[in-house]
Amino acid sequence: MPLPIALLFSAVVLLVSLSRSFIILVIRQLCSPLRYLPGPPAPSLFMGNLEEMHNMENDDLIARWARTYGHTFVYRGFIGGCRLMTTDPVAVGHILGHAYDYPKPDFVRASLADMAAGHHGLVTVEGNDHKRQTPAFSSGHIKSLSPIFWDKATELRDIWLAQVDHDTDTALHDIDGVGRDKYVSRTDVLLWLGKATLDVIGLAGFGYAFNALRDDTNELATAFSTIFSTARKFRVMTILQAWFPILRRFRRNNAAMAQARETMRRIGLELIEEKMRAAGGGLDEPIDGAKRDSRKRIEGRDLLSILIRSNLSSDASQQMSTEEVLCQISTFLAAGHETTSSALTWCLYALAHDKTGAQDKLRQVLRDVDSELKARLTSPSSHSSYPGSPSAPWSDAYREELTDAISRCTYLDWVVRESLRLHAPVTTTMRVCMRERDEIPLQEGEILIDKNGHRRWTIPVKKWDIISVPIQAINRSSDLWGDDAGLFRPERWDTPPQEARVIPGLYSNTLTFLNGNPVGGNRACIGYKFALMEIKIFLYVLIKDISFTIDPDVVIEKKVNVVTRPFVKSEPHLGNQMPLNISRSSTSASASSLQAQLTSAPTISPPHAP
Repeated sequence: MPLPIALLFSAVVLLVSLSRSFIILVIRQLCSPLRYLPGPPAPSLFMGNLEEMHNMENDDLIARWARTYGHTFVYRGFIGGCRLMTTDPVAVGHILGHAYDYPKPDFVRASLADMAAGHHGLVTVEGNDHKRQTPAFSSGHIKSLSPIFWDKATELRDIWLAQVDHDTDTALHDIDGVGRDKYVSRTDVLLWLGKATLDVIGLAGFGYAFNALRDDTNELATAFSTIFSTARKFRVMTILQAWFPILRRFRRNNAAMAQARETMRRIGLELIEEKMRAAGGGLDEPIDGAKRDSRKRIEGRDLLSILIRSNLSSDASQQMSTEEVLCQISTFLAAGHETTSSALTWCLYALAHDKTGAQDKLRQVLRDVDSELKARLTSPSSHSSYPGSPSAPWSDAYREELTDAISRCTYLDWVVRESLRLHAPVTTTMRVCMRERDEIPLQEGEILIDKNGHRRWTIPVKKWDIISVPIQAINRSSDLWGDDAGLFRPERWDTPPQEARVIPGLYSNTLTFLNGNPVGGNRACIGYKFALMEIKIFLYVLIKDISFTIDPDVVIEKKVNVVTRPFVKSEPHLGNQMPLNISRSSTSASASSLQAQLTSAPTISPPHAP
């Protein structure tokens, strides 16, 4: 076929495909019952409300809409399409509790796949594909990875303390009488926590040493940064490709992106080959008895090794292809690095910004955990196998005991819960209705009034209707959490409001890790135990020895780029950053000033406590 005719034929096929997709979208909107629900006006016919949602702090905008239109309303998406948004906890529970009827929309999974360099990662798959990719996240296995958390948290602490000492020594040439524990050094904690959590997920995720805390030249880290930073940019072409799959074939000729993908693929295949050599076979080969027995020879405890080990099964439904396993590497990076560094950054910000003494209180509690554990393990009546002494606090045996102790530390848990409630790394999750028709229930007493004045006690939806669940807005709802919902107050978790207890969250009546309800399909964050253990260990190591403050003239605002990232209001040109002042914490806190507070927050809960 001559080239001009081939080009003309391709153009006709493209035009027909686009026209068909456009007509289908329009028909769906005209038939959707959502068109009768109230909602904000759309500034753009083409982009609807999407651009203003991207440009503004998401939860503030949604809270304003909810005050105007109620807990359930419709906003406009691409080409004016209706999208349901609800903060009603019963409605949210119905949607997230029937995950197979309400999966992620295809355009969301396509966007996540771009970030994860494939379509089979844990953040993109649905249904049985998701189930068979979860064997590595058991509590016991995650605990076995805790030495990595301890090592990297300690390394980061030492880097920051060295920075403080260096700045102090420099300053003391000019200033006399300044105590070493009084001098502060300013650092971008977002940058450093990103390096530390990248190191953690490299080692714990697939046994790869980034050494990001010491070296910025790692090629895999650079490749991932290129892919992730490109994926989170807001472009019209990205929206078009999401809705018109045929356009995904026309990617931008980005040499840097192509090189990054090739680097990730090359190193990923090398890692898989290395682990498969230990297993004695290839991923796509039939599994015989000898190969099944070879799993005993796999020594790697990283998540990728466990996934490969689980692949050695005669049950074909449990086996993954090489491509599926390859995609886990970028998935672990995206899900285990960006979200955890964001969560830790916002937690340190909350403690630094707090004026009620929560940071000092937490520090004393953590020191008490350390003291009580050492006393128990070294007492003559102790039957522990702990071989060391208080002078050897970082032995593996001690760390294992300490990991259990801080997992039961009540006040630390309150701080983590409160920070994740206020500053969820991911602010919104999208779902699409796959039932022909459904009536989503509302909480008792809630009435929905449509544009025609009709009163409804359910939300009518039909197949292909798009639904947004505003995680952050629900976590901060004053209707659920009270008038102080926007404040950082860890003590609220001593007795959570009754209204908040209806939130169908996996973790502490918040939607930060979505819903753990197995009815109709569980699609919660399977790595939440990994994230919580990492966050708590980092907080223990950092808060115990370092004090964090923030300059009063520094105003921090949020920008949602896949995850919630901070920037300084007066310095937007510098991009994402979280500048905090760090200093050595006092070696002894004032017990008298803290005693009254500590009595309301027991240091360690009994081992059987949830």
